[in-house]
Amino acid sequence: MRPFTVCVSLLAGVAIALVSMDANADSLVDVCSVDPTIIVELRYAGRNNLLGQPLYPHGTRALARPEVASALAVAQACLRRYQYGLKIWDAYRPEAVQAKLWQALHNSDYVANPEIGVGSLHSWGVAIDATLVDAWNRPVRMPTDFDDFTPAAMWRYVGPSPEVSAHVHMLQYAMHKAGFWGMRTEWWHFTIADWKKYLPEEARQSAQVAGTHWEGKL
Repeated sequence: MRPFTVCVSLLAGVAIALVSMDANADSLVDVCSVDPTIIVELRYAGRNNLLGQPLYPHGTRALARPEVASALAVAQACLRRYQYGLKIWDAYRPEAVQAKLWQALHNSDYVANPEIGVGSLHSWGVAIDATLVDAWNRPVRMPTDFDDFTPAAMWRYVGPSPEVSAHVHMLQYAMHKAGFWGMRTEWWHFTIADWKKYLPEEARQSAQVAGTHWEGKL
């Protein structure tokens, strides 16, 4: 099989970092600068998302906290041993984009209200939406597509396909080894396990009050 050799962004062009007041630009890095073999296809930079329109400028990069990006590189190294790799569907998400998603869905089971508690952990640079690709960077069969708000998208796959089940378990295994937690309702969503330490004290207290309600929101 051909090894991974280059970071492929399906959104080519000059990258525009959408960084607002909810996360300091200096605290975020381009995931591909840490591991250029990770594939990036930011769904909110195109039309293939729940709103059917781009929410990020063309060429937006996948940004995350440096420690999160390093953990993704660990997961990628694990997956490459099995001839798989990561594709990132979303990473850092500005609060303005989170507000648009909330307005569209208004369902706190899937989208965090940016005006309550810590909001979305994507906006803190500590959450990632990811899927698998094969050794040729091609998508593999997974339970659902991105932003599928049905029981089929649950973390615990109960469908009939052994192939899909193996892919889900492979992704979960690699992300767990790298120090990520999953989300019960979305197989593609992962949050760095020690995410609270990246929040300011006042936001950390809010997260403690909210408990797991805020862990791993879309």
